[in-house]
Amino acid sequence: MGLELYLDMLSQPCRAVYIFAQRNRIPFELRSVELLKGHLRSPEFSQINSLQKVPVLKDGDFILTESTAILIYLSLKYQTEAHWYPPDLQTRSRVHEYLGWHADSIRGIFGVPLWTQVLAPLIGAEVPEEKVRRNRAFMDHALQQLEDTFLKGRPFLASNQVSLADLMALEELIQPTAMGYDVFAGRPRLAMWREQVEAFLGVELCKEAHGTIFSIKEQMAKKTIMVPPPEAHHSMLLRISRIP
Repeated sequence: MGLELYLDMLSQPCRAVYIFAQRNRIPFELRSVELLKGHLRSPEFSQINSLQKVPVLKDGDFILTESTAILIYLSLKYQTEAHWYPPDLQTRSRVHEYLGWHADSIRGIFGVPLWTQVLAPLIGAEVPEEKVRRNRAFMDHALQQLEDTFLKGRPFLASNQVSLADLMALEELIQPTAMGYDVFAGRPRLAMWREQVEAFLGVELCKEAHGTIFSIKEQMAKKTIMVPPPEAHHSMLLRISRIP
């Protein structure tokens, strides 16, 4: 069995892995694992990843979780262009510097609007307006840091070329934008960065990868979206409770 990628295209890290593999013409079998269908809690998927999270890479008998680890594995195994994960020690360290900050300051914040506007209402949960406002303030602060620190004096986040850092960041920033909060509006430097990254990745590839997240609110409005099965509710409520 060749390379298999277990992905849910509502997930920012999953989209990053998907775009990377497609952009670099890495052959893989896509295994769709959808939160809304309760797949993460299924016995079959739990055998693949007992943590019940995506993305997951399966390469023969080797199973790897966590998007950053997966992207690094793919870049090294398939010897992708050096700019993705630069061999130069200092430039590679810049990539890791961003990814460390990303995990602390971006990852748990920019996905919240999907939960407050779509996933929580689907299971009858409600997020206090105070938390919604606080999340917006957290996002604005992180966006300012992104511009002032990581885009200061260079076109991309870690160097003068697109790297794994840019791909991971783009997918996080797309999430609230698809939910109606355009994080690029009024931020010309950030908007230019997005334009350059998407042009490099391929505009059509980005549109394809973003199709699911950009259609989710319309599905919600038309009530055509699938309601998660009861067995998924406990873990979803737990995630909602962790919104600061």
